[in-house]
Amino acid sequence: ISLCCSLGVLLVTSLGYKYIDPTGGKDVKIHVLYIATAIVLVALLPLTNIGQYVYTELTVALVGAMYPVYRSTKAVCTPDEDDDKVWLQYWMFGGVLFMTTTFVDDVIQQDIIDQFWLGSLLFTFYWLYFPLTCGAQVVYEKFTAPYLGPTLKPLQQQMSSSIIYLQQALSNVTHLYLVWIVFMFLPAGVKRFIAIAIGTVYPTICSITAVSTEDIENDTYWLTYWSVYGCLFLIMDVTEDFLGRIPGFYSLIIVTTIYLMLPMFRGADKVFRKILVPLAGLQELLLLRDAIAIKKQMLKDLDPERAAVLQKCIAKFFDGSSADSDPSVLKKELKQGWGHYKSLKMDLPFDDRWYTKSKSKLGYSTTRKGEDVSEPNLNWSLV
Repeated sequence: ISLCCSLGVLLVTSLGYKYIDPTGGKDVKIHVLYIATAIVLVALLPLTNIGQYVYTELTVALVGAMYPVYRSTKAVCTPDEDDDKVWLQYWMFGGVLFMTTTFVDDVIQQDIIDQFWLGSLLFTFYWLYFPLTCGAQVVYEKFTAPYLGPTLKPLQQQMSSSIIYLQQALSNVTHLYLVWIVFMFLPAGVKRFIAIAIGTVYPTICSITAVSTEDIENDTYWLTYWSVYGCLFLIMDVTEDFLGRIPGFYSLIIVTTIYLMLPMFRGADKVFRKILVPLAGLQELLLLRDAIAIKKQMLKDLDPERAAVLQKCIAKFFDGSSADSDPSVLKKELKQGWGHYKSLKMDLPFDDRWYTKSKSKLGYSTTRKGEDVSEPNLNWSLV
């Protein structure tokens, strides 16, 4: 019964997010109505038999972590870049709240109080990304951006420098061994706190800084991290009751977290592409986004004429004439495409239309014969 209720709540959550258009959380009346409804349901359901089946750790995990992980994974894969910021805003608040409050359920002894607590968390998490409330966006616009952002940006720069120093220090095996020895003698609760702090504090600060800038690549990087780390945290939370007493459990969690977080490893991106994306069935979307990113970079680095030639070459390579994935066949096609590109590229400086268009842009005469000898020579390699 509890499993069915949890899955039912997840179904209602996903349908509401999918079919209701987001409003940006501008209407105060909707927030008041949502909070009033949440208070009534949180207060009344634990007094009935329904509360013990609905307000469970599984329901909170599905709504507060698993569904956001799926939506974040899809946001990274889709060509639309705005949804990256939306879900990164969620993880800055909702993700950290979920990861730092899981122990409270173990502390609470009375079942009815536990149901009140889990119900409050459940409605808080859904408020953050419910399309009519968009709570994460409201928190960011009203609190994070004007107050936390300017304060944390210098701190983020200092922490980045410290992490670089830490990377150099940990590269020394002796330093790493001493840190591990000290860590092994700490109580299990302290180890868990350190593991969560390493996985949330610095990424949260970097996420706040990333959302406040126009650079979408930082948003995507940290949203990818939160998607993978959310799964890692759920694995830790489920297995620590059985494996937490084994020496090295939390050490393994910390090492994995560092691997996922640090840019020098880009572990989150690797796990994301190799595990999460195939599990979610989003390979085609991710490849499409990669193709769009390549096109944007090509248009940024090359002038329009060279970019147009390269696009024709790429289109010829993906014209669908060959579906063979054999490496030798692909290598042959790549050589043919490279030869086609070189032939087109060599024709560029001698093409009359290209010559005329380029000269006109620079304000020079477009007549080849009788040109003014005082006219400066064009640097065709730069053009």
